[in-house]
Amino acid sequence: MATALMDAAVMNKPLDIEVKKISIPEPRANEALLKVYCIGVCGSDVHYYEHGKIGRYVVKEPIVLGHELAGQVVKVGSDVTHVTVGDRVAVEPGVTCGRCEYCKIGRYNLCPDVVFMATPPVDGAWAEYVTIRSDFLFKLPDSMSFEEGALLEPLSVGFHAMNRGKVTPADRIFVSGLGPIGLLAVQAAKMFGVSEIYASDVVPYRRQLGLEMGVTGVIDPLSENAKDKIAELTAGKGVTVVIESSGNQRAIADAVKVVNRGGRIVFVGMPAVNEIPLDVNQIIDGEIDVYGIFRYANTYPAAIQALGGSGVDIEKVITHKYALSEIKEAVEMARTQKDTSIKIMIYPDKENIQNK
Repeated sequence: MATALMDAAVMNKPLDIEVKKISIPEPRANEALLKVYCIGVCGSDVHYYEHGKIGRYVVKEPIVLGHELAGQVVKVGSDVTHVTVGDRVAVEPGVTCGRCEYCKIGRYNLCPDVVFMATPPVDGAWAEYVTIRSDFLFKLPDSMSFEEGALLEPLSVGFHAMNRGKVTPADRIFVSGLGPIGLLAVQAAKMFGVSEIYASDVVPYRRQLGLEMGVTGVIDPLSENAKDKIAELTAGKGVTVVIESSGNQRAIADAVKVVNRGGRIVFVGMPAVNEIPLDVNQIIDGEIDVYGIFRYANTYPAAIQALGGSGVDIEKVITHKYALSEIKEAVEMARTQKDTSIKIMIYPDKENIQNK
């Protein structure tokens, strides 16, 4: 019997990607097979496409990228009871061991044996179908779109940042960098009840989008001093939490100058260099708490519940939609048009594209 085939976007080498026919995967006993509805393009996907590596992760063989997805269950393994055929689900793309110390204490994002989609040598989800261990699938309410389901992955980064930063409705927050993660961190802050959110970005379009998505006031870091502008915008009260999502060296160093004494800093964006000077005396003297975050943990159920009925529109970050057959154009858009594109969504079935 011939093996069933599907379309998948295969990156052969940096800057070389094409749609090929590959075998539809067969779910193992504890896995489900999904028909992919939509998949977002992440900055890491673009980085692999452009450079062929991120840190110690190097693309040595052709790979399928993509890890921000939602779809419908079409087949389940013999041991699966958590989901059934027909369920609409979001996918948490990092499958952990469940046995190590980090998994046992609930910080499974630090699991040393995690198998993460689209991280070499593991294939991702820019394809018509994908398999995943069923306990990493989360059912979507009828009121939630597949697009929202796919965006739960980057939203989870913002959600985890709020958890790590111990954010409450009483906080005033400054988000540095309004790319997809920064904009979704703004939405996460709103879900945590925060009403005063300030943000900065060097791109005018992103600052404008930030305002449309609920930012209280925006700052151009190229022409304005963030600390002085925040003091002006907050009538001298300042901000209690800084979410640094840009990865910019200056923004990282300035975080300790921007946040109030007794405040918290959450570092989200990955800088291009490993070592950046910080004013440690200011951290000590101001009793500033500093947190790093790596992906997320235990966020999907809470994010689904918080998003439903919140009135928060996370789909506004989707600026472009492409069919899987247009993958080269889509990734080039993400790579070269960063001033006008935020989140690009890919659809294996082009009939599902609306409002392109």
